[in-house]
This record gives sequence, C-alpha cells and structure tokens, in this order.
Amino acid sequence: MLESILFHGSDHVVDHPFRGGGKSHNDYGSGFYCTPDMELAREWACSSGSTSAFVNHYSLEPNTSLTVANLSAPPYHVLNWLAVLLKNRHFDLRHPLARQAKEYLLQTFLPPLSAFDIVRGYRADDSYFAIASSFLEGALSLEQLQHALRLGTLGEQVFMQSEKAFEALVFLTAETVDRSIYLTRRQQRDVQARNEFRSMATAAEGTFILDILRQSWKNDDPRLR
Repeated sequence: MLESILFHGSDHVVDHPFRGGGKSHNDYGSGFYCTPDMELAREWACSSGSTSAFVNHYSLEPNTSLTVANLSAPPYHVLNWLAVLLKNRHFDLRHPLARQAKEYLLQTFLPPLSAFDIVRGYRADDSYFAIASSFLEGALSLEQLQHALRLGTLGEQVFMQSEKAFEALVFLTAETVDRSIYLTRRQQRDVQARNEFRSMATAAEGTFILDILRQSWKNDDPRLR
C-alpha cells in the first residue's frame, strides 16, 4: 500500500520533478526520491553544504495504477536490497572477499526492478552504508545486518522511476525548514545509528558472507525469509 501524500527534502523548491533529473549513483539509481514521513523529509532537506532547506509536498493522483516493488517486504530480502545498492552506489572494496561478494550478490540476488513504476526500501545513509560494507568484508553476520535494518532509525524512501509514476505525482506546496532544528536532528539520528552499529559485538556465530559464498546460496533460499 502506497501513501497518497509524499514529501521530498531539498535545498530548493521542486515544483516539477521530471524523469532523468536525478543523480545516477543514488541508492536505487536515477529517479526522484520521496518519503511518506514529513519529519524525515525535513531532516533530509538539511545537508551540511547548503544554507537553505525545503520540504516539497506531493499527492499521487487517485485511480492511477502504479506497480510498486517494496524491498522491505516479501518476496524481497536483505540481500536483494544490498545487491541494488552494489549496482548503483560506489563501494570502496579493498578486501578481496568483499570484491568477490559483490560479484556474487550482483549475479545471484539483483532483482529485476526496471519494470516497476516505484521502488520502496531502506535509505542507505552513511550509517547503513558502513553496516553494509562491514557485512561484505566479513566483519558482520547476516543476522546482525538484518537486525540493523529492522531498527529502522534512518527510515524508508519511495523512489519514483517510471514516466507513469512522474505523471501521477502532483506538486502541492513547499515549506521552508528550520535548519537550526532539523540539521541537528539529522546529525543526531546518524550518531544514534552509528552507536547502535558499534554496540554490536563481533558475532562468533551466525551466517557470514563467506558462508553464503561457500554454500552457493540462491535467491529462493528459505534461510533468507
């Protein structure tokens, strides 16, 4: 189920989002990223390199049939989400195990998302990015990775990628964001996520990326459900 009102945080008013205007190296590729959570949008509008911040409000036209892939819900699982990140984001993978893991995850777990109008899933802020990298390097178990994502401290995003999705998105209004409040909240949220990550003890047991490679896990493996 997709919410009818969505928000986009930015350093400017975006009254006419258009397909192809986004950066290609974002989490899910080039498109338009929103959230149903206004508070998160206010935080995401406040980057350290800008002096202005806005939350843009949009509605989705009713009676528009849009296909949605929700990477946070079955039939998808955490390795699908990670494979999408590996395809689109830049990971500095110096460890040979991490490079091998990247190739295997892309070949085995990358879901076909191009046919969907909208993709929904976790936002890979710096904290989640660090957690994902630790898993690829063999320092974090699959169970710890899943637990970290379930904490949900950084929220979910709604990624508009098809022309049909852009046509259904209607600009309503934009409001300024108080950076003195929301930049601090964004930084505090990131610190909280990092502290939770550091508090995870190195697991002696569990499933690690090396186990997945050695056992040749596939996308339909019941252990991923």
